[in-house]
Amino acid sequence: MSTEPSNLLGAADIRELAAALGVRPTKQRGQNFVIDANTVRRIVRTAEVGPQDNVVEVGPGLGSLTLALLDTAAHVTAVEIDDVLASALPATIEARLPAKANSFALVHSDAMLVRELPGPAPTALVANLPYNVAVPVLLHMLDTFPTIERTLVMVQAEVADRLAAAPGSKVYGVPSVKANWYADVKRAGSIGRNVFWPAPNVDSGLVSLVRRAEPVKTTASKREVFAVVDAAFAQRRKTLRAALSGWAGSAAAAEAALVVAGVSPQARGEALTVEEFARIAEHKGAAELKEAGA
Repeated sequence: MSTEPSNLLGAADIRELAAALGVRPTKQRGQNFVIDANTVRRIVRTAEVGPQDNVVEVGPGLGSLTLALLDTAAHVTAVEIDDVLASALPATIEARLPAKANSFALVHSDAMLVRELPGPAPTALVANLPYNVAVPVLLHMLDTFPTIERTLVMVQAEVADRLAAAPGSKVYGVPSVKANWYADVKRAGSIGRNVFWPAPNVDSGLVSLVRRAEPVKTTASKREVFAVVDAAFAQRRKTLRAALSGWAGSAAAAEAALVVAGVSPQARGEALTVEEFARIAEHKGAAELKEAGA
């Protein structure tokens, strides 16, 4: 006999609900449903969601995490792209947590297209993100909704490592730098494969992102900084002098920008902080002057 509270979904509940809806998880959308109530409780606890929080969840699926979030938060808005799952979720909320049904909103859309949300402005993002779109969705949500102060996402372990990597790490790269533009990032735990249906072929990890108290201090725009980051890691084995030559117009112009920014032209992208990338972006003018005088 199940000892789970009736408002949360256990493994049998998930399979029964999926069967009733004719739902079969698809690899195309990276669907792996959480079937363990203790895991969703742990996620909510680790995310430090409280009764003051308005949470946005991306990819709620059948509602396992949604119910745990609603149990604690003031309001939950779920963004779901799948037609069948989106249509079924409100009924699941009504059946399991009728007292909180008015505290729930559904946005039936691709998260990458969402520019506004119903209800109160979100203070937290908590989600089991589909592996194939985790990083772009995360960055889009952080960029679009600056009121999100805290984020906890469950992603593929490899992606979690990349997001939380520090400069100098072998897995430090574009996701690491761009996430750090918005937030202080750290690993917040590991999740085994057996809490999902179907069980994925990889382990998962939790990543905590706490929005920076102050933005990166720079006169460059986010677009300008990210352009440097993308160029630096497009050819990560090359020195920055070589890797940024296309961005700057030539290797000599790239060197000029790097020198003025106080960064060694012989350094590689994986050694730089987001602040250093911002300084390079600020000094593209020096590169352009160098190019014009060449």
